[in-house]
Amino acid sequence: MSAYVIYYQNRAKMMRPVTGREQYLALRDSEQQKRLLAAVRGGDTKAKTRLLQMNYSCLPGADGALKGCRTPSRSVGMDIDLKAPDNLSPEERQAWFDQEMARVPERVLSLKDELGLLLLERSATKGYHLVFRRRTELSQEENLRWASSLLGVAFDDGAKDITRVFFTTTAGKGELLFLDDELFDNAPVESGAPKREAEAENSLPPTAVPAPLDYQGIAYSDIIDKYWELFNGGKTPSEGDRNALTFELALALRCICDYSLERLLQVIPNYWAASGDESSGDEENTSATSAAKDTEDWRRTIENALHEPRRGMPYRLRQVLQALKSSAVATALGGTATTPPPLPAKLPPLIALLTSNVPPLYKPAVASAVFPALGAHLHGVKFRYWDNVEHEATFMNILIGGQSIGKGSIRKPIEYIMDDIRQRDIPNRRREAEWKQKNPPAKQKREPRPDDICIQMLIDNLTDAVFNLRVVDAHNNGQRFIYTQVDEIEALKKITSRGTLDEVGLLIRKAFDNSLAGQERVGVDAVSGIAPLRWNFNASTTPPNARRFFAKMINDGTVSRLDIATIVPPADSNDSAPVLGIYDHRFATALKPYIDRLEAASGLIECSQARKLSLQLREENSVAARLYDSEAYRVLSYRANVIAWLKGMVLYVAQGCRWDRTIADFVRWSQQYNLWCKMLYFGRQLERELSEETAIQRQSGPQNLLDLLPDEFGGEQYRQLRQRLGRPGDGDSTLRSWANRRYIVFDRMMGRYCKTDEYKHKYGHAL
Repeated sequence: MSAYVIYYQNRAKMMRPVTGREQYLALRDSEQQKRLLAAVRGGDTKAKTRLLQMNYSCLPGADGALKGCRTPSRSVGMDIDLKAPDNLSPEERQAWFDQEMARVPERVLSLKDELGLLLLERSATKGYHLVFRRRTELSQEENLRWASSLLGVAFDDGAKDITRVFFTTTAGKGELLFLDDELFDNAPVESGAPKREAEAENSLPPTAVPAPLDYQGIAYSDIIDKYWELFNGGKTPSEGDRNALTFELALALRCICDYSLERLLQVIPNYWAASGDESSGDEENTSATSAAKDTEDWRRTIENALHEPRRGMPYRLRQVLQALKSSAVATALGGTATTPPPLPAKLPPLIALLTSNVPPLYKPAVASAVFPALGAHLHGVKFRYWDNVEHEATFMNILIGGQSIGKGSIRKPIEYIMDDIRQRDIPNRRREAEWKQKNPPAKQKREPRPDDICIQMLIDNLTDAVFNLRVVDAHNNGQRFIYTQVDEIEALKKITSRGTLDEVGLLIRKAFDNSLAGQERVGVDAVSGIAPLRWNFNASTTPPNARRFFAKMINDGTVSRLDIATIVPPADSNDSAPVLGIYDHRFATALKPYIDRLEAASGLIECSQARKLSLQLREENSVAARLYDSEAYRVLSYRANVIAWLKGMVLYVAQGCRWDRTIADFVRWSQQYNLWCKMLYFGRQLERELSEETAIQRQSGPQNLLDLLPDEFGGEQYRQLRQRLGRPGDGDSTLRSWANRRYIVFDRMMGRYCKTDEYKHKYGHAL
C-alpha cells in the first residue's frame, strides 16, 4: 500500500517508507509529537506545521524526493474536514460538530470492508484522516469521490493531490482509531493502475507546467519576506525606492530562479501595481495607461538585473537562507526565531521552588542558572551516560541578555543554594589566614598547611597558585567542586594569572571532562599539585560581548560544553525591572531537604529512565540535524544532550532518587532551550566555520585560498580563514593581487568581495 514519512534534505521535501506497525507507532507516539498536538489543540496553529507528516497516496521519486507521482501507490489518503453550516449559532455549531465527530468514525468503521479501510485517525483539528485501498480503474480524485459517496461525508476538495501530506496525530486510543498492517506493504500499484493522471500529465507541453513557487522546500514568498525584514526594516518597496529595491531583490534571487525572466516575474511582486482604487469615466483610460507603464517598469527593472554579470549566490541571499534555516531549527526546538521554547507547564518540585519568586519572563533563565550551584553540592558522585562514560555534575552556565534586562534575577536563588557552602568556607578561610600569619614566607621553619582546609567559593581575582590550590584541596577533601559567580563574563579571565581568553577556554574544556589540572613546582614554598578539575560557574553578559568573547572558541568544543540561557523580552515589553518575590527563612526551609539529599549522595548513581530518555533524544537530534540540514545543530546537540541528562540526574538525586514525568519533561526542555540559545547566538558562525572546514578537508595537495572562500566574502571572513590555515600577515597584498588579476571585485554596496565570472570559468572550483 503506502506509508511514507516526510523529511527534508537540503530543504527539499523527501520521503522514506515506514516498514511496519512498530516503527509507525513509535513515530506517532514520540514525546515531541504529543506536546505539539497538545499545543495545536490548545490553539497554537503554528505548532501544526511541526507535527509529523505522512503521505499515503504516492511513491517517491527515484532520489527519494516528493516531486509528484506518475506511478501512484495502492492506497489513497483522504482528508475529512468537518465544517458546520454558516447559519448556525455558536452553540448550535458546537452541537453539530460534536455529533459529526461521533458519527463519522461509526460510519467509516461500519463500512471498513467495503471501503478497504487501512487507517482511520482523528486529525489535529476538526476532522479525520482515512486511508483506503485504491480502485485502480479510477483516478486519484475519482477514488476520493467514490469513497465520499460511499461514506456520505465530504472530502476536503483542496486535498485531492496525489502527493498530499497529512499532519499526523499520536498513537493514543482516541487518536488512532483503526490500523491495518497491510498499509505498510509499500509496493507500487499493479499494471492495471490508473493511467488518467499520467495521460493528463503527458498531454501538457512542458511550457504549460507552472514553475514551482519554492526553492528547495522554502517558499519564494518567505524568502522575499525575510529579505525585506533583514535589509529594509520589514518594509516592502514603495514609491520612491521601488526601482532600486526591486533591482537589488532581483539581483539576489536570480541565481535561485535559473536566471529566468519568466520565473522572476512569477516570483517577484509588482511593487508598481496600482493600489486597487477603482476609476470611472475619463479616468479609466489614464488608469489603464498608468498600469501598463507600471508593469513595464517592473519588468524592465527585473530584466536589467538579469543583464548584470553573474557572481554566484549573493551574500545577502545566503544570509536570508541561513536565517530561514535558523528559524526552522528554532521551530523544531519548540520556539520561534525570536522566542525560546517555553518551560513545561508542570516543573519538578525543586525547580518550581527555585523559580517561584521571579516573573514568568525570568523563570527559564533561573531554571537553567541554578544547576552550577546545585551540582557543587555533589561530591564523590558519578553518573554513567548511555555510552558508559562516567560524568560528574559539571555545569558552566552563561546567561546572555541585553543591558539592564534583569540578569540579576538569578542571584538570590543561587545565594540560597550556596549558603551552606558559604558558611563552611568561613572557618576554613579563617584557619588559612591564621596559618599564613603564623608562617610568613620569610620564616625558616614553617608549619605544614592543614590538609583539611577546603574553600569552594572563589572570588574572581586569583593567581594560578591559588586557583590550583583550591582545586587540589577540593579533590583531597571529598572530591568536591569549586564554584565561581561573576556578573560579567570578562571577569573569568582573572581566575588565573594569565588573564587570557585562551586560558579560560582551556579551563572550560578541562572542567567539563574533569581532566587533570594543576602545576608542579620545584621550590619549597611553591604550590604544587594536580587533580581533576571540578569547577562550576555562573557568568552573565550581553549578546555582543558573548559573541566577541567566544569568537575563537565556537568550533573547538568550548561553546558546546556550556549551558547557555537567555532573557528575551516580548516585543511589547515596557522594559521595567523585574519584581521579585521574598526570599526568607521559609524559602530556605523548603530548599534544605533537596540540598541535604545532594550532600548525602555518594558513589556511582544510575537511572534507567534517564538513560532511555537520553538515547531517545540522541535519535531525535540526529533526525532533526538531517531534516534541517544543519551541521551546527548536529555538533552542538551531542553535549547539549549530556548537559540536559546531567540536570535530570541531579534532580533525580535531589528528589530522593525518584524519577517522574516532570523531570523527563524538564530534561527535554533543557536540551531544546540550551540548543535554541546556542543556535541563536553562535549558530551562524559555527555553520560557516564547519562549512569552511569541510572545504579545506576536501582539498588535496596545495590549497587555493580563494577557492576555499565562498563566491562572496567579507574581509574578516578572509582573515579568519588565513589564520586557521596558518598563513602569516594580514593578507592585504593577496587581496590586491587577486583584484589586479580580475579574480575578484569589491562590491561597495554590499561591502563584500565577489569572485568574477572570469575566475570561476577559468579555474572552476578544482584548485
